[in-house]
Amino acid sequence: MTEARESAGPHARTAPGTPCWVSLMAHGLTATEEFYEALFGWEFRPGPQQLGPYVRALLDGQEVAGMGQLPPENRLPIAWTPYFASDDVDRTAEQVRLCGGTVAVGPLDAADAGRLAIASDPSGAVFGIWQGAPHLITALSGVPGTPAWIELLTFETESVAKFYETVFGYAEEPVVSADFDYVTLRLGGRPVAGLHGVGHALPRDRGSHWLTYFQVADADETLRQVTGLGGQVLKTAHDSPHGRVATVADPEGAVFSVIENPR
Repeated sequence: MTEARESAGPHARTAPGTPCWVSLMAHGLTATEEFYEALFGWEFRPGPQQLGPYVRALLDGQEVAGMGQLPPENRLPIAWTPYFASDDVDRTAEQVRLCGGTVAVGPLDAADAGRLAIASDPSGAVFGIWQGAPHLITALSGVPGTPAWIELLTFETESVAKFYETVFGYAEEPVVSADFDYVTLRLGGRPVAGLHGVGHALPRDRGSHWLTYFQVADADETLRQVTGLGGQVLKTAHDSPHGRVATVADPEGAVFSVIENPR
């Protein structure tokens, strides 16, 4: 799975369509920072303030993710949001609209880091678009505490796969199976994201949504840490063809997966 991500932050110059950043908007930013600092060893520094209080998470001095604070009146589900690279956010946002998606925020400039928009696909799953400034450093990947993979959980993959293929130029690689609806999105021959159609198993309170996987050194130990820090284990650790995986939620309910020895 780690081969699916280039080492790229929100402001790295990278191939359009490449997943390049993940960001979390929470109500209690300080408490959220404390949870992820203890879990992943992240440190934080202030980031662009266009969307309100925002920090960048760092590991070994290099950026891995972002976090912002939601206004108290915003009661949307707390969720990790992936961002996809673009050479022209305004043009990509217009393509999103033409293909049946919605642009909720932007496009707008984020200080000297680049230009962004936040959108949703026709199934309602939220994602970001990022046009990065070329002079800034790339983010860290491929080590514990960094994003390793992103996967869209949706009712069925066929229609939404066409949306992402048209907007970002992906090639589709479906799993040929009568009872497993899964499509891998490829860019330049590399897998960059997965689409998983789960039918009526899709959570009614969340609908279609992107799930971020973070690499960890020990999945079982990470689950013990999550519960000790006030989070929840939603799916216990189990071995998969891609590594040992589990799904958890932080204390505010943001769902993410962890993967040990991703391959």
